[in-house]
Amino acid sequence: MAEPLNIEKPKTALVVIDLQKGILQMETKPHPAKEVIANAARLAAAFRKSAMPVFLVHVAMDPGTALKTISDETFQRPPNAAPDWADFVPEMTPQPGDVVITKRQWGAFYGTDLELRLRRRGVDTIVLCGIATDYGVESTARFAYEYGFQQIFAEDAMSSRSEEQHNAAVNFVLKRIGRVRKTEEILKAL
Repeated sequence: MAEPLNIEKPKTALVVIDLQKGILQMETKPHPAKEVIANAARLAAAFRKSAMPVFLVHVAMDPGTALKTISDETFQRPPNAAPDWADFVPEMTPQPGDVVITKRQWGAFYGTDLELRLRRRGVDTIVLCGIATDYGVESTARFAYEYGFQQIFAEDAMSSRSEEQHNAAVNFVLKRIGRVRKTEEILKAL
């Protein structure tokens, strides 16, 4: 049985990964994108109500900023992406006081000032959610772990391209570097 959450509000921030128009065009499992967005929006509203920081992360890349790795499979922005591909979905529109982080790769720490902005606010714990569990969320979580942040993962506020991918990230990585909980459990702890 999972230990109940004790969240220190002054030291905790919400970090939402890639809930943007282009990412949400893909089908997600085990949680449909609409459910992920709804749960993330509930978390964001609760954090804002408690005067806790909300960090909204989106990926914006073009041929000039995309990583140019040699790999067996490419995973890049579609070449015919709509101009609003990197825009946040309406439910995640930044509100006054929110921090917007623009990244150029999977993880939200590398090449951004996310760590600095968290540290300057005295944050030592992050609640993490978004799409995709095994790309943007897991990459961000691995960096956060190495930087010494405590982490809480909103399992039903994240999803991936397949249930297998989502479950592998949750069960083999995220549970080893933080606490995996449902949105409702996190809201109750706030």
